[in-house]
Amino acid sequence: MSTIALHDEHNHDHADHGHHKETLISKYIFSMDHKMIAKQFLITGIIMAVIAMGLSILFRIQLAWPDKNFPFLETFLGKWAEGGRIKPDFYLALVTIHGTIMVFFVLTAGLSGTFSNLLIPLQVGARDMASPFLNMLSYWFFFLACVVMMSSFFIQTGPASGGWTVYPPLSVVAKAMPGSGLGMTLWLVSMVLFVASSLMGGINYVSTILNMRTKGMDLWKMPLTIWAFFLTAILGILSFPVLVAGVVLMVFDRSFGTSFYLSDIVIGTDILPNEGGSPILWQHLFWFLGHPEVYIVIMPALGISSEVISVNSRKPIFGYHAMVYSLIGITVLSFIVWGHHMFVTGMNPLLGGVFMITTLIIAVPSAVKTFNYLATLWRGNIRFTPAMLFAIGLVSFFISGGLTGIFLGNASLDINLHDTYFVVAHFHLVMGSAAIFGMLAGVYHWFPKMFGRMMNAKLGYLHFWLTFIAAYLVFFPLHFLGLDGVPRRYYAFTEFEFMKKWLTVNVFVTWAAIMAALAQVAFLFNFFYSIFKGKVSPQNPWEANTLEWTAPVEHLHGNWPGEIPTVYRWPYDYSKPGHDADFIPQTVPFSQTMSSNLPHDFEGNEEAEKIQRDWELANPVPENKG
Repeated sequence: MSTIALHDEHNHDHADHGHHKETLISKYIFSMDHKMIAKQFLITGIIMAVIAMGLSILFRIQLAWPDKNFPFLETFLGKWAEGGRIKPDFYLALVTIHGTIMVFFVLTAGLSGTFSNLLIPLQVGARDMASPFLNMLSYWFFFLACVVMMSSFFIQTGPASGGWTVYPPLSVVAKAMPGSGLGMTLWLVSMVLFVASSLMGGINYVSTILNMRTKGMDLWKMPLTIWAFFLTAILGILSFPVLVAGVVLMVFDRSFGTSFYLSDIVIGTDILPNEGGSPILWQHLFWFLGHPEVYIVIMPALGISSEVISVNSRKPIFGYHAMVYSLIGITVLSFIVWGHHMFVTGMNPLLGGVFMITTLIIAVPSAVKTFNYLATLWRGNIRFTPAMLFAIGLVSFFISGGLTGIFLGNASLDINLHDTYFVVAHFHLVMGSAAIFGMLAGVYHWFPKMFGRMMNAKLGYLHFWLTFIAAYLVFFPLHFLGLDGVPRRYYAFTEFEFMKKWLTVNVFVTWAAIMAALAQVAFLFNFFYSIFKGKVSPQNPWEANTLEWTAPVEHLHGNWPGEIPTVYRWPYDYSKPGHDADFIPQTVPFSQTMSSNLPHDFEGNEEAEKIQRDWELANPVPENKG
């Protein structure tokens, strides 16, 4: 059976499905509609982000005022903050769970899960995902992963504490510290559930994009959002199973006495029997996922920004093909740079040199994307919507954070900066802040598509400026701590004389972090209030070209009543000379835009070429006798 026949059959099935009587449970809880699943991912991601931000405020209070007692901490945290001071073990647990939630549950599942689910079927012209049931399972595995991770706060020994990278031996020797016990087991179970969710989602995304595009939608007519989601899904499918392999070996070491990661360990006066293992093996397995994970986080945000910047600049995206090839370049190169996290492990200098070169090379496609954004903005008829501001904010963080990556990619410099606050500053700018801003740009831009209402623009502007300023005030000063050699994950800056001078900076950074947290109140109010009381959205509020804005505002499972629209052109026909409007949707045939057609619009399209020739014969250009 041909792909088109399968597509038609799938469309028919979904059209029928739209007429079934849906119950509360089948519509809102165990929904198989990709739009509802996107909302589930988004709201779960927002809840997890609020929790992670709360944890970060707790450990920032400890860093800013290490010798003060705060009675509210004991009220809130109980035995982990007796006398109003966070215990050192629990401090490390806060850092661990904060990092895990942000990297995996917010920036991976919250970002990709939301926008891949929402936009892939709508922008490629499909009724739903290739497998709606697998899609539903993907969300529920993610939800279970969140529940298991958070349940570790309610056990006697507390949550996992070994840093979000859970390096052995802290993560393997159960009696090393309280957070190495049951809390670490729950962390490992949670991550396996999370990876299962990611794989189900990724397989679905790739299958849908390859097999279910509407008539006329070839790969070079896909929006850059879809290219980014497609390549992100491939990255996840290829790299996440490696983490599961590493986790399985860790479970064997923890529970069955094997020695994959352990050797010559002494606890107090006890010599453990483990021999022959190496904690470096875990680092290889973890970072083989961990570095592609950085791009799994940032690529969807870059794709979202491409769309938002083009729509709100009223210009075609600059260098569409270059943008696609740079995304492909990032995808390939991201698998051969993981060793730059391991320059201080005693790696052979030759191998370190190879990883250094590939790390510096991967900066090239990233720079291509940055220049293309700037060129798209250049002399554009810019509309500063909240979404546009957040997309421009992403470009700012991507540049400032990316420049420090050149320092860390250089082996000789990294040896001095490794595990200092310089690394914290770098990845919180280039990955954390940039990806969060990309996600927020997407929320503001596609909120009308998700909920049929508009968010309040003034609250959006307030949210942007407070968050943008606070993010730089939090993370920029940390570079200077790192250059001075201040190590990360230390419980108090009073332990060493040279660190004491940075206490005032920590107080400043903590107040900035509290300001950033308060700024999110404006967003949360705007988001949840607008779902119910926001201004009703028109069908195409931003005058965009992509297919999702041709679907009706009121949701139906199947996206379009009747036939799916046919695609004739690429998605970035903005401000085309000769056309009466400053945008031409993808569904408008070239025969309707004769005055603005260009020669390259017809390459490889015989029918369009014939229409153009006939029109030129009927409308000869008068001779210029001047």
